[in-house]
Amino acid sequence: MHNPHLCPCHSGKPYAECCGPYHKGTPPENALALMRSRYAAYALQLADYIIQTTHPTNPAYKSDHRAWKQELAQYRRDMEFTGLDILEFVDGKERATVTFRAHLKQGDLDASFTEKSLFFKENGRWYYASGEILNDT
Repeated sequence: MHNPHLCPCHSGKPYAECCGPYHKGTPPENALALMRSRYAAYALQLADYIIQTTHPTNPAYKSDHRAWKQELAQYRRDMEFTGLDILEFVDGKERATVTFRAHLKQGDLDASFTEKSLFFKENGRWYYASGEILNDT
């Protein structure tokens, strides 16, 4: 069972010293921190954080935040967030990529996936722009 004091991003650090400050408004310092904090936000059902950190050009972005929140809540109800592996982080000043493996369970089914995510930095803040699901080898 997951220790409730440890961060859901699976860093091994206490939540209050890891993603907690980001969820309370401190901007993540880089795209990797944003990616980890978004995973934790999904695990903790923090839909507002997901919405606030998604770039408007993202295909999943919805201007109807109420409907989007309902979609996120439904997704979260169906999933158990069991782990996160960072495979690659390519930092940049205004663009960065993070390739990761998200470990998820949907009931008894493994719903894990590997994604290469693109992030943009605008006005001093990082945003999730898009993601490409990679075939598992």
